[in-house]
Amino acid sequence: MQTEVKEKPRYALVASVQLPDVSDVEFEASLTELSELAKTLGFQVVRTFVQKRNSFDRTAYMGVGKLEEISQFVNRGLRNDELEDAPPALDADTVEIDALLVDHEISPSQARNLELAVGCEVMDRTMVILEIFHRNARSRAARAQVEIARLGYMAPRLREAAKLAGPQGRQRSGMGGRGAGESHTELDRRKVRDRIAELQREIVAMELERKTQRARRLERQGQGLGGVSLVGYTNAGKSTLMRALTGSEVLVANKLFATLDTTVRAIYPESVPRVLVSDTVGFIKNLPHGLVASFKSTLEEALDAALLLHVIDASDPGFQRQLEVTDEVLGEIGADEVPRIRVFNKIDHVGDEAAQAAWTDELRQRYPDCVVMSARRPEEVAELRALIVAFFQRDLEEGELLLPWSAQQLRGEIYSHCQVLEERADEEGSWFRVRGEPEKLRSLREQLNPGSQGREKEHWEV
Repeated sequence: MQTEVKEKPRYALVASVQLPDVSDVEFEASLTELSELAKTLGFQVVRTFVQKRNSFDRTAYMGVGKLEEISQFVNRGLRNDELEDAPPALDADTVEIDALLVDHEISPSQARNLELAVGCEVMDRTMVILEIFHRNARSRAARAQVEIARLGYMAPRLREAAKLAGPQGRQRSGMGGRGAGESHTELDRRKVRDRIAELQREIVAMELERKTQRARRLERQGQGLGGVSLVGYTNAGKSTLMRALTGSEVLVANKLFATLDTTVRAIYPESVPRVLVSDTVGFIKNLPHGLVASFKSTLEEALDAALLLHVIDASDPGFQRQLEVTDEVLGEIGADEVPRIRVFNKIDHVGDEAAQAAWTDELRQRYPDCVVMSARRPEEVAELRALIVAFFQRDLEEGELLLPWSAQQLRGEIYSHCQVLEERADEEGSWFRVRGEPEKLRSLREQLNPGSQGREKEHWEV
């Protein structure tokens, strides 16, 4: 009989300094976001330490008094009765604190001094996000981009790591006992530089492949394919919405950054023109600039789209901040001019039916033409799908086609490239009233029956 192996719980503290120019609402939202990031990484946050200061302490980020308070808490350990989600039985009366998570990016020396002061591992916000990206990257391109970002983050921290390693780790003798030798830090930095250069060469090669694939997609769009990109804050329900729109199995998890790689699927049921939907990496406030640059290729999916679906969590009190973050990032990559539909998702998470209706009305007043819905309600997904299809059909025109009895094998061409509104038959063949792109209608007429132009209108008027 197999027994399920449960991962040992890991416990973390969160620490943050509130500067004078940061409002209480913004400060609390950032702390909540870090707790969600910690959850994604497998930590249970058990206590939060905050301090109001005019500036960060240059030595160890926080003041001496607050460091002492954290140190005492870490050394004492956490009693079982203090755990909100404690397992039924723990062998020890207390559990150890595994890490202190800092809600800012701190310098290598600050991290080292903070770790020495509190007595446990210290991870700043950037390190937490990098670790999440590292665990969730699946494609070769995403893994390479994440590794570059991690190496770039770690390079300036090697000197501090060498200090912690002690004198024996600082010097390496020269070849054959001659020469001054090379320090471990210098050697490691050189290895990091070499590895980054190697990864960048790989990414350049992969970028050429992606450009080729992107060119093919754009060419397909010119042949009657529409492109939609889902953009928005991470954990806003983009993957759930994509699965609902396309009928495909896409990873859905209640975690930040559950997916990092771009996924492309056709909308289902298929429409005319055929519409391809792509998901992109979620945005987050204070996303490290190195990662924004590293994932630019993923975000650039939004540039290829003819329409953006900006997905927002309607149940999040801080949704306004989500809007601002997404708009800012889209502006940075030049996608702010692409037509956009705001989709307020997760309305089913807002209280009872009366509360949902009231909030829906308020959102529609604030943001005219927005869509308020739940990706788990099929009828609302169908309405959004109809809106998307209508967007791509706005430039289509109605026309008539004659399919001679001798060319019935081309019936599939009509149905694949046009929306068939009506079909009739007479002695000449099958007559179709269709909606399609003007150029495609002309092409089909020439292909099916070059001499039929001018007779279609006469046929339908009889």
